[in-house]
Amino acid sequence: MTAFPLLALPLAILQSSPATAPSSPIEARAAECLAIAADDPVSAITTASSWLGEGATLGATHAHECLGHAYVRLLRWEAAEEEFLAARENETGDPARRARLAAMAGNAALAESRASDALASLDAARGEAAAARDPELAAQIEIDRARALVALGQPEQAAEALTAARESQPQSAEAWLLSATLARRMERIGEAQAMIETAAALAPREPQVALEAGVIAALGGRDDAARRNWEAVVEIAADAASVETAKAYLAQLEEQQGAAQ
Repeated sequence: MTAFPLLALPLAILQSSPATAPSSPIEARAAECLAIAADDPVSAITTASSWLGEGATLGATHAHECLGHAYVRLLRWEAAEEEFLAARENETGDPARRARLAAMAGNAALAESRASDALASLDAARGEAAAARDPELAAQIEIDRARALVALGQPEQAAEALTAARESQPQSAEAWLLSATLARRMERIGEAQAMIETAAALAPREPQVALEAGVIAALGGRDDAARRNWEAVVEIAADAASVETAKAYLAQLEEQQGAAQ
């Protein structure tokens, strides 16, 4: 069976902190800078750099974060990482915000395949998320730590990180899906099956869950279940890549069954 991608990188954690109505002129200025970064990152770099050039320390966190997002839009990952870390350094009062900024730096490093640098930032983020007592944030950071650990060839440690993610956020279909994928890659098919069933219960119409469920079923010799899952992906997936992957798996399954007859 064709290998299924393991722990692919999402950029969700590279989003800014949860949006709220600006409560101060600095927050309003930060929101404006982030809006510019989303549409015109080059202009945002000028805007944020000018802000930093004013020498005021009060808005430095926001200015560095805006620069980080602008560099993300330009796929300048190392520059983005540096700015998110600078933003974190300037943020002294909010552990949840510090955790998010460190996690964004870690994801920027992961996007450039620098897993060791990513893990260092994500380890820092983990401690700050714990201090913030934010289980959803803690779970996402553990998921990202698992991605870094997989890239570093440390699957057992990645499994521990995913266990922590599930404990922090038991309703996270993503955590259960990635746990199933990792277990399957570690040839623990029984564990993978139990985990993917939980993921499917939490997200019954998620194409990535159905794709993985099909792979696990096929490896367990349950071809009919594999076929049902991949046919479901063809029906429900909105993205062409998932549909094409499911069709390729179905074609491979038919070819294997034909060769066996």
